[in-house]
Amino acid sequence: MIEIIIQTNKNGKQIALIENGKLIEYYEEDKEFKRREGNIYIGIVKDVIAGMQSAFVDIGTEKNSFIHLKDILPKVDETKEKIKEDIEIKKEVKPNQKLLVQVKKDSNEKKGARVSTHINLPSKYIALLPNTDIITISQKIEDEKEQKRLIKIVKDNLSEGNGAIIRTSAQNKEKEIIEDIKKVEKKWNNILQTSISSELNEPKLLYRSENIVEKMLIDFTEDNNNLQIIVNDVKTLKELEDFKNENKEYSNLKIEIKEQENILDIYELEKQIEKIQNRKIWLKCGGFITIDKTEALTAIDVNTGKYTGNQNLEQTVYRVNQEATIEIVKQLKLRDIGGIIIIDYIDMKNKDNKDKIERLLKDELKKDRSKTQVEGFTKLDLMELTRKHICSHKD
Repeated sequence: MIEIIIQTNKNGKQIALIENGKLIEYYEEDKEFKRREGNIYIGIVKDVIAGMQSAFVDIGTEKNSFIHLKDILPKVDETKEKIKEDIEIKKEVKPNQKLLVQVKKDSNEKKGARVSTHINLPSKYIALLPNTDIITISQKIEDEKEQKRLIKIVKDNLSEGNGAIIRTSAQNKEKEIIEDIKKVEKKWNNILQTSISSELNEPKLLYRSENIVEKMLIDFTEDNNNLQIIVNDVKTLKELEDFKNENKEYSNLKIEIKEQENILDIYELEKQIEKIQNRKIWLKCGGFITIDKTEALTAIDVNTGKYTGNQNLEQTVYRVNQEATIEIVKQLKLRDIGGIIIIDYIDMKNKDNKDKIERLLKDELKKDRSKTQVEGFTKLDLMELTRKHICSHKD
């Protein structure tokens, strides 16, 4: 059983994703923090910074947003062609020019939001990529025959000038994918028409992205028979029931209200949430990992701790690294860690063991709803990977 528990209080919302009584994902929605990631705006170019090949764009928020040249030029498939770097940004955009942009990363106390003209409009089975001919498929769909089938379905049904990312949920679907394409393209055409009809030379919000819970529900479309939501206030209950009524595929979704002060007492969630704040996480074998976040990246260190093993050193090290890998993936989801992640495993002399750890990491990451990319061990024997935030962060 998968459960989403939404605890609403005066400061905002706490959202916990539970599977068989265990906390899998956890998010906080601050009442004061306005999440804008995924929103689409008409923006107005304010300043063009030639030396940085960038520009500042007013999208109607407290701080101007930031856009780089590569996010203005037409999107290319970087696996097949290189981004042109000899183009001057001043030839591409001018001050006071209107730009249709999407927020890719929210603003924080130091910086404005990062925006792009490369729109990504997510839906249940695809993410629409307008103004490109790129069609890619989730790395989690590994069967080549299924990959080709899905690409053909999407290619045959997309309108000219649109590309797409085929999501994992599209596996073994056909009619549903075609309906989904029509639905998301209609949404995009409405956004486009609104932008064209806007004559004012000022920023305007055209599309508001889904909130955290709606994103979860989209990802769990296929599991909604096995999904239950528990809330503690009437307003959230009504919002969810409206969403359910507007989307027929959620007709079996169970929504329950428990009007008590703290519904996080269920499954002793408070204790599980407290552990997310810890820098050090102990492993069952006696080893431990430490997680340190910096502005540039997240560093994760693996240590043998109290574990001495009962075989040779290589097996002892492998056992700790193996258990650490499973825990690391769990923590990435729980803490919604994004960006560059570096794992400093305990040194392994045996190449087969290193390969096993890398395969295990990739296999465990397949359970993650977020997009991840494992780059492998570097020359310094550090494991490098990237992960996309599920939810934007203030820090």
